[in-house]
Amino acid sequence: MKSGKPEPRSRRLTKAGRETRDRIVEAAAELMFHRGAAGTSIPDIQAAAGVSASQIYHYFGDKQGLVLAVIDHQTDVKLAQQQPLLSSLDSIAALREWCENAAVRQDAAGCRGGCEIGSLASELADRDQSARAGLVAAFDRWEEPIRSGLSRMRARGELRDDADISALATTLLAAIQGGMLLSQVRRSSTAYRQAVSAVIDHIESYLVR
Repeated sequence: MKSGKPEPRSRRLTKAGRETRDRIVEAAAELMFHRGAAGTSIPDIQAAAGVSASQIYHYFGDKQGLVLAVIDHQTDVKLAQQQPLLSSLDSIAALREWCENAAVRQDAAGCRGGCEIGSLASELADRDQSARAGLVAAFDRWEEPIRSGLSRMRARGELRDDADISALATTLLAAIQGGMLLSQVRRSSTAYRQAVSAVIDHIESYLVR
């Protein structure tokens, strides 16, 4: 996924160039997750990635270009982390298993850190229009597999025709994000589990009996 303005030197990179670019993005993503985008400087990223400032500007143009690349990277990582379940959300059991796996990951992390995409959204959505556009695309990518799974259920005659697939998918993603935030604050995944369970119960109420 590409968001916002195009990155300089983003095409026709050599293997070494791609590796350097990826190393910069990964280092920036890690720093921004822990410190925020505003709290992460170009010198910080230089030190973490072992590169020069000129290399960062060569690949990304400026810090905003790097932030957009970090949004793309975090989205790729977050969605890959949820596979293969994310591509198979076409049953109530699959929805529950997918959401429970996320709760288990939160528990393993002590409910610290929050969501990588949600953290960027809370910091950047009101400050950077390009970043906000990238974050809209990121959440759309996350929501699409939920919507696709529910659509397959309805196509098989398992969900009633009056089920609003788009609204249900958005509601579940909102419950996931809100639940993660409360879990981070309370250091307990209980709120997350309660929120997503309530939405999945609602989805289940549309099953054809």
